[in-house]
Amino acid sequence: MSPLVIDRLIAGIFDTLMMIGASGLITLALGLPLALLLVATGKDGIFEQRIVNSAVGSVVNVIRSVPFLILMVALIPFTRLLVGTSYGVLGAIVPLTVASVPFFARIAEVSLREVDRGLIEAAQSMGCNRWHIFWHVLLPEARPGIIGGFTITIVSMINASAVAGAIGAGGLGDLAYRYGYQRFDTQVMLTVIVLLVILVTMIQLTGDRLAFMLNKKA
Repeated sequence: MSPLVIDRLIAGIFDTLMMIGASGLITLALGLPLALLLVATGKDGIFEQRIVNSAVGSVVNVIRSVPFLILMVALIPFTRLLVGTSYGVLGAIVPLTVASVPFFARIAEVSLREVDRGLIEAAQSMGCNRWHIFWHVLLPEARPGIIGGFTITIVSMINASAVAGAIGAGGLGDLAYRYGYQRFDTQVMLTVIVLLVILVTMIQLTGDRLAFMLNKKA
């Protein structure tokens, strides 16, 4: 393998980590409040608003229904408006985030709904307001499930980043497409696959370990 390809592999790893890191942080910051909103406004929620819940849930379902490749292309004007380009790492962060926020929100919503209803009623009987219930009951009790769901989301983002790389977003996916596929370089293709497997395995093991540590029942 030539030094040039090795340099591009290193740059590809760095670009992939940048895409996943930035998109992951934004997804966590937006997806978790969205999940809390869905739980709070849903049936028997602490702030039941069925119309709001249906409207927000519909938007989430619509975005989740669109395949990532189509979503990425459809978002090109919005991506250019937001970051000034639809190519490279910056151009990939926007569609990756838009695709991942509703995905993570639905997973976190399931974890939040599994919190014992008795704990919420006990907090309400003690005079806790909604903010206290969110912060001191729902989030602490659902932490292991939320961490597990976020790990799944990050792994999905790595898969999506490879797709994004094939149409100019950079990263390991771009390298596999341009060198591995278009130039029929099997060595580069296999190297990228191995790197992606290592990356996903490390993230999954870290997420599983963290979720286990936060699980009070373990």
